[in-house]
Amino acid sequence: MPAPHLLSTDPPDLSALLGAAVDAVGGTERKGQVAMAEAVAHALATGEHVAAQAGTGTGKSLAYLVPALLHAITKNTTVVVSTATIALQRQLVDRDLPRLAEALRPHLAAEPKFAILKGRRNYLCLHRVQTGAPDEPEDAGLFDPQQLSGLGRQVARLNDWADETTTGDRDELVPGVSEQAWRQVAVSARECLGAARCPQGTECFAERARADAGEAHIVVTNHALLAIDALEEFQVLPEHDVVIVDEAHELVDRVTSVATGELSGPGVEAAAKRCGRLVEESVADRLREAGEALGALLDDASEGRMDVLPHPLATTLAVVRDTAHACRTAIGPESRDADPAAAGARKAARSALDDVHDTAGRLLEAFVPEFSARFDVVWLAKPFAPEGRPKRPPSLHVAPIGVGGLLRTTLFERRTAVLTSATLTLGGSFEPLARQWGLPPIGEAATRDARTAAEGLAATATEDGEPAKEVVWSALDVGSPFDHPKSGILYVARHLPQPGRDGLADAYLTEITELIEAAGGRTLGLFSSMRAARQAADELKDHLSHPLLCQGEDSTSLLVQRFAEEERTSLFGTLSLWQGVDVPGPSLQLVIMDRIPFPRPDDPVASARQRAVAAHGGNGFMAVAATHAALLLAQGAGRLLRSMDDRGVVAVLDPRLATARYGAFLKNSLPPFWATTDPQVVRGALRRLDATASA
Repeated sequence: MPAPHLLSTDPPDLSALLGAAVDAVGGTERKGQVAMAEAVAHALATGEHVAAQAGTGTGKSLAYLVPALLHAITKNTTVVVSTATIALQRQLVDRDLPRLAEALRPHLAAEPKFAILKGRRNYLCLHRVQTGAPDEPEDAGLFDPQQLSGLGRQVARLNDWADETTTGDRDELVPGVSEQAWRQVAVSARECLGAARCPQGTECFAERARADAGEAHIVVTNHALLAIDALEEFQVLPEHDVVIVDEAHELVDRVTSVATGELSGPGVEAAAKRCGRLVEESVADRLREAGEALGALLDDASEGRMDVLPHPLATTLAVVRDTAHACRTAIGPESRDADPAAAGARKAARSALDDVHDTAGRLLEAFVPEFSARFDVVWLAKPFAPEGRPKRPPSLHVAPIGVGGLLRTTLFERRTAVLTSATLTLGGSFEPLARQWGLPPIGEAATRDARTAAEGLAATATEDGEPAKEVVWSALDVGSPFDHPKSGILYVARHLPQPGRDGLADAYLTEITELIEAAGGRTLGLFSSMRAARQAADELKDHLSHPLLCQGEDSTSLLVQRFAEEERTSLFGTLSLWQGVDVPGPSLQLVIMDRIPFPRPDDPVASARQRAVAAHGGNGFMAVAATHAALLLAQGAGRLLRSMDDRGVVAVLDPRLATARYGAFLKNSLPPFWATTDPQVVRGALRRLDATASA
């Protein structure tokens, strides 16, 4: 980092800095915000990790950004802030950090600098634009001519955009393009020639972003890139000693996704095609034939988790692995004398072959240990479009059963970590999520169900078999500025039958109708599946007095915008709405959840994790299924109160929340709303809220 431009020699005071920051954003300093800022500052000073739960309206972004900037400038180092969503990244980079830098500049010893950094595939590659992609997309055979024509138009638009953009950042291209089109103009880190060899190296968008990040005090990135930095042999993020993980409740799923490998017949054939003229035809043909054999076997195999590897598939995977290695060897070492276009083709071929070889090997190794000792789970996916035709070829997937060991060794044992979210306590305890992260127990007072939900996870978090280094952490719940018992009602429809597998029962549709009518619209319907959301929307649209929107009818962002602007409109949808909607005011006074959102019984990763926890003496259902449901319920309920003036009802139609033994654990994961199971009490409250909003 360049020598700082000194602005002040006085030692800065955290409380004064926080006060200046709050004034700059036009906010009000809150007790919870101060407590969190002090806890973060303590963690950065001592190296102890901290998990801080901070409810909506606390101002948690400033609570960690202010001490982070103070630490980075004082120590002349970099702090990485990782988020799960693009929306939060943009909030930090476009709104919070610019105002914060302006406000704190007079108080700090250097001018605050910040940058955003994403994975290389998120930036347009000028060399790829100039030379073209080395081959067609691996699934081009699934496109009809009209789709291929549309792909060509998107690529042409990207070529035009390359002459206009100053960042090359995919997220700044509006409207966006398909993944197939973007692959034609972007490269992975393994495919990149490197700035020194690439003819466009001095103008490379990804290299510019990395250079900016290398000079910044705060680097904003995402959980996926954080995981890639931990998993890959090459360094992705700039040197840093602190990681702040916002939206930390998403960390395990995002790291799992990055650590998941995929292999398909067409994917293997595409790797063989990339070898092209780089190897003898007979060598590439053997890999292509192995890909064809793999595709044929997967076409005939059953979808779902695989606990036993059939002998024909094992043999074919071994052939895929070995022929990929033979192709890689035949290509030979990288030549410094090759022209850039040829070097790019060789690098792309090596990258594809390495992916095929490594994934095939990992799939074979996954079945070697006994069930209780396995680190990975394997499954076959056969994605189909709603009309019944294949969306993509069948593919094998391999994912880690737990990522706690990875997080422990690559994050908690190397750097200071601050983990924060509005939802970190499940069943009233930090333990369930902390164990998934690989953190040791801290002896906090926890309910029996919360302890049960954490048991068995510690053993699955140490898959490398090495003794864990001591990791010290603390937990802090700074609360919420909302008065939940006075602002919201939790209604559980105890009188309804248990949800079934054949769609929403008539009693559920009647309940939804009566609740929405009482609320005068103003409803966000959160459903456990898209099928249920569509069924409810199709059957209720003609029977409600107010407009009803359903996810899938337009882009989700436009639907949410219309929902927010038209007060009496209702919006139905599924997973992305459980966590991604921020609509304060009278447009949202009722949140309906159709059922407890347990993972699907056939979910391969969740079911494998449940079995692993049970094998280590824990309660698999509580540690995995109930924890998953508790997290989503808390996130869904969090859509209701987004500002201090908001009032409303969270209605859970699943009676098991009131009757099942695990119901207490789930309810203890929700905000402390005033609770009732009386339908008439809730309908009366909704009518009064509607009358007040309409006055």
